Amino acid sequence: MTSNFGTSHYPNLLSPLRAGRTTLRNRMIMGSMHTRLDMEENGLHKMAVFLAERAKGEVGLIITGGYAPNTAGLIEPGGPILTEHAQARELQRITDAVHRHDGKVCLQILHSGRYARQQECLGPSDIRSRINKFPPRAMSIAEIEQTISDYVRCAMLAKEAGFDGVEIMGSEGYLINEFTVLRTNDRSDEWGGSEENRHRLPVELVRRTRAATGPEFLIIYRISAADLVEGGATGEEIDRLARRVEMAGADILNTGIGWHEARVPTIAYPIPRAAWRFAAARLKRVVGIPVVASNRVNTPDIAEAILAAGDSDLISMARPMLADPHFARKVREGNAGKINVCIACNQACLDLIFSDRSATCLVNPRACRETEFDDGPAARARKVAVVGAGAAGLAAAAEASRRGHKVTLFEAADRIGGQINLARAVPGKAEFDEMLRYYSGQISDGGVELRLNASPGADDLRKEAFEAVVVASGVDPRTPDIVGIDHPKVVSYADLLAGKRNAGRRVAIIGAGGIGFDVAEYLCHSQPGEAPKARGMDVAEFHAEWNVDASLAESGGLKGDPLAPRQSPREITMLQRKATRPGANLGVSTGWILRSSLAKRNVRIMAGVVYERIDDRGLHVLIEGVPQVIEADTIVICAGQQSNRGLFDELKSAGIEAHIIGGAKEAAELDAMRAVDEGVRIGQAL
Repeated sequence: MTSNFGTSHYPNLLSPLRAGRTTLRNRMIMGSMHTRLDMEENGLHKMAVFLAERAKGEVGLIITGGYAPNTAGLIEPGGPILTEHAQARELQRITDAVHRHDGKVCLQILHSGRYARQQECLGPSDIRSRINKFPPRAMSIAEIEQTISDYVRCAMLAKEAGFDGVEIMGSEGYLINEFTVLRTNDRSDEWGGSEENRHRLPVELVRRTRAATGPEFLIIYRISAADLVEGGATGEEIDRLARRVEMAGADILNTGIGWHEARVPTIAYPIPRAAWRFAAARLKRVVGIPVVASNRVNTPDIAEAILAAGDSDLISMARPMLADPHFARKVREGNAGKINVCIACNQACLDLIFSDRSATCLVNPRACRETEFDDGPAARARKVAVVGAGAAGLAAAAEASRRGHKVTLFEAADRIGGQINLARAVPGKAEFDEMLRYYSGQISDGGVELRLNASPGADDLRKEAFEAVVVASGVDPRTPDIVGIDHPKVVSYADLLAGKRNAGRRVAIIGAGGIGFDVAEYLCHSQPGEAPKARGMDVAEFHAEWNVDASLAESGGLKGDPLAPRQSPREITMLQRKATRPGANLGVSTGWILRSSLAKRNVRIMAGVVYERIDDRGLHVLIEGVPQVIEADTIVICAGQQSNRGLFDELKSAGIEAHIIGGAKEAAELDAMRAVDEGVRIGQAL
């Protein structure tokens, strides 16, 4: 999966594009995403710094997160809104910051419709979404007309604030999208019923916005190019909506994929790269305005291939611009191999947002935190040792060397990566290859001395006169105290994922945390007695797995139930001691994907288990006091980890300056986001 950037050029990706009366300097767009920065203290300043860094990185166009055109459209109370001149004046901080770097920026206008997390939300009809506890109230005709006026006012205020244009958000199941399909629109007036009536709202919004803002102002319409829900639009209906929006005055047609309530994953690591390019390619054939491809495009190679094939005119990369703000500049300068590639983990962006915190990025902790970091050199260069080349150690070594310190990186194994090398074996997580590629380049370019197969003690480090030592020695798998734990059929998750051991047909997994779920997914996609197959699915396999109809002939782009049962090569049972919900700490945006995948393969998950013993029959347990035997050929231990902090304690006792980060500091789960953040911050603090 690791990209082979080489020294190739990207003629299509780097070529300018004329859209309406606006010229974009290249074909790369930083797509809209919620960051919640606007809800923080001094949030507009932070947002301006954040977006200015991307403009400095030479992205062709930036689209902000969604701004509501009225209070009913707010995604949540206190969310971003643009209804007044005073707000427009404040937003000039953003446009001025972007324009100082010759960038262009559009404001997205988004009415949340029935997704709004507020007591009274509105929709075309009173059909509640399964992902919102608040039922919507059907809008009156007067409210629809007022909402159109509010959109136009919002666009005019955006123009007043200095934005180069607006994006009208018509996808992902928000208000406009709700009007366009029978799933959510059962009206019988001029705003419902026939296809033309259901398309009336987006057409009127574009037409009236164009009339009010004039020909110079860029208007992007984000269309739902594949709803991925029952009762959604067919491809032909989407084609006709696209043409109507074009005729109404849109300059660019951006593509959104899937409603938020869809049971098909769209932007997480299990989805193959460019899995949705077919949706943009279809629209490219039916309209004359530029079309944007989006979702799971994270490298310039893939972006260039899509453009070269004529499948789109522009590429939207939202989270890849979180991961590396200078993505576009590196492409132009011939340094594409140095891009910090988004690994689609969602852990630090979507998952933080969904838990009411501001976004950042696992591979780039500076994202949305730019004001907290110093990009200059350290006041004094020091001789620093970093012990452990997992996520935390790699981040620490790279940052410390970038700031001018002389760094030696020690690693006990014969290669860098630590626990990352185990994660890479899980289906879809081959994206972690990119993380290792990036850090390999960083430590090489930064002049870090890398010593593999090396486990220095305190005396060794003292002899070399290191001024500071960063201990990033990681974790060891925890072995639970169960009779028979040394039975030959018992294997640790580390040995399994490292390929040192295989598993039989019947498998019991002790532990139902994140690692247990990953191991179950790994076992569902590898055959007993065989070496693991290639990691992850190709696009055709992914579409088949989730019953996606790439022809879009079927309603919503589905040819069956996305959660229909699938064959598994094994019988798998996951168990945990706690009576709480298994996998409670899985990512908000990815946990449901894992649960769905395992449920489709009939993986049993049991909680509140008391482990008694392991013998030739399998795993003996008590469930609600009743003895049971989980017959198993293999028992995989995923019972957590323990910190490997012996060196840190030794250094502190010896009076040597030492810092501890990552799993060595705290072993709970395998938190790469915390590990990288701590690594970068200690590199700053040295």
